[in-house]
Amino acid sequence: MEDGECGAFLVWGDPTLYDSTIRIIAAIARSGLQAIDYEVIPGISAAQALAAKHKTTLNRIGEAIEITTGRRIAEGFPNNVDNVVVMLDAKNGFKRYADQDIEIFWGAYIGTPDEILIAGKLKDVVDDIERVRAEARRANGWIMDTYLMRRNNPSSG
Repeated sequence: MEDGECGAFLVWGDPTLYDSTIRIIAAIARSGLQAIDYEVIPGISAAQALAAKHKTTLNRIGEAIEITTGRRIAEGFPNNVDNVVVMLDAKNGFKRYADQDIEIFWGAYIGTPDEILIAGKLKDVVDDIERVRAEARRANGWIMDTYLMRRNNPSSG
């Protein structure tokens, strides 16, 4: 860009959660190589869009919620939390919990014409999510999905 010109990055997903766009721009600004003035304009997070599309809430009254990654959910369901939003789960970490009394609200490409939503008792929909997720990834070459898992027996962990 020439001096005085303005540019923008449109980031799909959650730039404030698990994204490096803000960190990269801040590093460029700190480097002093370019004079950059920037602002971050908030939008709707994938977690908010997921809950809205499924017509649910991210937690029940008085319960906490944790937002985590697929890598972390593969290590275990967080202690003392019954509602977990999972992002960046390339390995279908939800499968680990299919034998438990858990509901799942899963969504891919939320807010786009390719949007896919699946919800239900995890044990009943786990195979559907895995199959649909793999098909969507093959068809589009990529996938951006998020899900909420909720224990039906609160505080069982």
